[in-house]
Formats: sequence, C-alpha cells, structure tokens
Amino acid sequence: MRVLGIDPGLRNLGWGVIEVAGARITHVANGICHSVAGEGEGDLALRLVSLYEQLTVVVKTYAPDAAAVEHTFVNKDAVATLKLGQARGIALLVPAQFGLTVGEYAPNAVKKTVVGVGHAAKVQVDHMVRIHLPGVKIAGPDAADALAVAICHAHHVQSSSRLQDAVRRASA
Repeated sequence: MRVLGIDPGLRNLGWGVIEVAGARITHVANGICHSVAGEGEGDLALRLVSLYEQLTVVVKTYAPDAAAVEHTFVNKDAVATLKLGQARGIALLVPAQFGLTVGEYAPNAVKKTVVGVGHAAKVQVDHMVRIHLPGVKIAGPDAADALAVAICHAHHVQSSSRLQDAVRRASA
C-alpha cells in the first residue's frame, strides 16, 4: 500500500509518500508545495489554486492508494485558522478526486504514534521520521510532518486490519 501524508498549510503544504508492505515502511518521496502569492500579501484564491495544482501533480506522479491529512489546530487568530482550514480543504479534496480514502489525524495522535509522546517537539518528530525511514532526505519541517502523518496512517490501518482479522477468527 502506498500512502500520501499531507501537512496542510497555506504558504507551505508538506507532503510525503511511503510504501507499506506488512510491517516494513519505506520512503518513496517528500516535498513541499509552496503557494504562489498574488498582489501584496497574496490573493487567497490564487494561493489555493496553486496548492491544488501542485498537490494534483504529486498524486498523479506517485499514485498513492490512500491519503492522510493532519487536523487543523485552532489558535488564537481566528482569521489564520480559517485560512489554514481552506488549505486543509485542498488537502482533502485532491486525494478524494482521485478516489482515495482519506484518514484524518489530530497532531497529538500523529506525534504519539511516531514519537511515543503526544506533545513532542518538531525536532523530535523529524528525528523519529528519520529512524522510521533510514537514509531519507527530508525537504523541510513541513515534509517531515507529512511523512509522520503517513506513518501514523500506516500504523492505524495495520492495527485496524489486525483487529478485524481477530474478530473474524473469534466469530468463526
């Protein structure tokens, strides 16, 4: 199974693709989609179109079987949170347009899965992603977070499938 992890952001949308075969997880690719600004601070619609087009290329290029997106955390700046939510909409829309199932995970769940601690620092997440994917060259913090989201999804899918198998065996 090939998993696309996405760390939504309006300026920088991180993405990471991993291959999962049983308990083995390998790195395929990672990067960051940078939104193209318009006039001044940038036209929001143009930024969203830019992210949409770049993420579409990623999905076409790497042909994932599933996708996972990190939930948006709410901060004190309501306008910034709303804009981030719109970028998150792009992160959900693009994989869905390709017929992919999209898992959604809270930042603490991702950190707990990858690092073992729900309130881990970005540096710890980056370090543990490198442990899970030896030799990986990470494009930046947003790409590291996206790879962590993909790893989290892979672990949750594996756990879910083991549970379903156990339930099937028990009811047979």
